[in-house]
Parts: sequence; structure tokens; C-alpha cells
Amino acid sequence: MTSETGASARATAASPRTEPLEPRETRETSSRRARPAWTAWFGLRLSALYLWILFMTLFSVTSPSTFLTGTNFRIVFGQGVVTCVLALAFLVPLAAGVYDLSVGAVMSLALAVSVYLQLHSGLSPALGAAIALVACALCGFVSGFIVVRLHVNSFIATLGVGQILFALVLLISGDQQLTGTFPGFWSELGNNDVAGIPIVALFLLAIAVVLWYALEYTRVGRYLFATGGNPEAARLSGVRTDRVVWGSLIASATIAGFAGVIYSMQDGIFSSSIGPGYLFPAVAAVFLGASQLSRRPNVWGTLIAYFALAFGIQGLVLSASSASVWSQPLFQGVSLIIAVALASRPAVRKLRAVQASRENEGN
Repeated sequence: MTSETGASARATAASPRTEPLEPRETRETSSRRARPAWTAWFGLRLSALYLWILFMTLFSVTSPSTFLTGTNFRIVFGQGVVTCVLALAFLVPLAAGVYDLSVGAVMSLALAVSVYLQLHSGLSPALGAAIALVACALCGFVSGFIVVRLHVNSFIATLGVGQILFALVLLISGDQQLTGTFPGFWSELGNNDVAGIPIVALFLLAIAVVLWYALEYTRVGRYLFATGGNPEAARLSGVRTDRVVWGSLIASATIAGFAGVIYSMQDGIFSSSIGPGYLFPAVAAVFLGASQLSRRPNVWGTLIAYFALAFGIQGLVLSASSASVWSQPLFQGVSLIIAVALASRPAVRKLRAVQASRENEGN
């Protein structure tokens, strides 16, 4: 009896395990869950901040006399305000899952209207800016109508609206450069500092704080992200997704109008080439920022991403004058590709996990 029991135990020990192994996807998911939460925060979620620190360190060593100066910082932050405001305009509808490619044209319209009214009317610059913002809001209303009521894809709809607006600003300006004779206080708002900080940078900060609070701590923000995440589920939950999309496009156009008003404060000059060139860097900043912090379109990630790239470009320009020709499009193109790749990784992993779960259920 004892020998039989021992033999049976040895046979059991020698036999291979018969329990089913966990699928590879499940094991990978478990290992990711086992990682400390702080590793995600100090990994790719702060990659733009690390890039910013790298540029600051590198160009502080290579160009110490020109890069680490108050003048250089004021130039970067002052010139970047218009692009950042335009990026925040693009961010709002993106949170709802739609694209607004007309923000550059809307900015150009706001600038054209502001300068035109200053040249051909006795209105104050503030009243002219208000009229320009109302015109921009109407453009957003039209874009929302085309997307929501006519069911045209937002990419196509806003691209078409942008072209129509470019035709309109060419009509307003007669395809000529317009120079507005703005009062001194208007130009001072665009070019003066407060305690070494450009006033327009304070405008950007105010817009960013309001937008951040609205997106993260209000019902409107929750509705935007719910619509962008799963519009059908949001609709079944009682969210009026059509209104959310429509409103996001109106808000986007209004914020883009602010970018045009700020540009009128800084330069007071309108040209048909102003506007389209700001679209791509704004889009790149939004997508790169979406891979930072909360891993979705967010205000602070957008600003960090833009200024990280801006200081890198400025450092190259100061290090080599020839770099000013190719550095900006190179940085923007590479950053956009990397940003979209980083932003798509969580969605790809989630899709693979769902597919693996369905396969396991089928087996």
C-alpha cells in the first residue's frame, strides 16, 4: 500500500500541469496593472516636459549668451500666444470627437474685420474686436449646422468653411495688406509686459484656466468627453450629443477669433497669408498634448507640448541661422507623427484586449 501511494505521488509530480494557462494578453494586462501608478505619470505622460527640459539644458550650454535671456523668453512666450489660443480652439471640438480645420481661417477673419473696421470706421478697437468675435461665432454656428443638420463629416465641413472664409477675407482686403492705425493702448496690450511677463501671455493664461475648469469640473466638460468617447452611449444616457457638437464648434470659432484679436494687438497688420500657417503647429500641439497628463485632449498638456517644441525651434535658430528655414516644419511634422502614435497606443491596447476577451469567450 505504501509503495503504491508513493508511486502514485511520483507519477502525479512528474505529470505535466493540466490547468489551462492564461492567455498572453491577460498576462500582459495583469503585469501592467501590477506596475505602480506613478510609473505611468513619470513615463510617457510627461514626455513633452522631459523634452522641454532637454532643450533648455542643451541650448543653455550651446548658446548661453542668447538662449537664457529675458528677451528670448519674452519672444518665445509672446509669439507663441496666438498659436496656443488657436490650439485651445481646436481642442474644444476635438474633445467632442470632431475636427475644426477652419480655426486658421476664422482667426484670419477676426483679424481682417478688426483691421478693416479700424481703417474705415470710427469704432473703438474694443468694439471692433467684439464685432469680429460675433462674426466668428456665426461662422462656428454655420459649421455646426453643416455637421449636425446636413450630416457632413466635420473634417470635410470645416475644411470647406475655411476655404469660404479665406475667399471672404480676400474680398474684404482686396487681396492687399491692410495696416490698421490702432490707438497706443491697443498696441501696448499686445507688446508690453507686466513684471517681465507679456500681457498677451496673461490673456492666454486666463483663457486656459477658464477652459481647463470648464472641461474638467463642469457638466459641459463631461458631456464633451462623453460625446467624444462614445457618442451613441452618451446619447442613450441622455446627453444631447448634437447640441454638444454644435456648441463645441461655436466655442472653437469664438476662441479662434480671440487669436485674431490678439494678433491685431501685437502687429495691427492683416495679410491673407496670416492664419493658415498657424493651423499646423496648433494641431501638432493639441495631439502631442493629448498624450500627456490625462491621456486625452487637455489644456495644460497642449501648452506644455507647444512651448517644448517652441523652445527647441528657438534654440536651433539661435545656434545656427540656417536652421530657421527647416527647423520649424521638421519639428512640427515629427512631433505630429509621434503624438498621434503615442495617443493611439492606449486605444490599440484596449481594442486588442477586447478582441482577446471575445476570443476567450468563444472558446
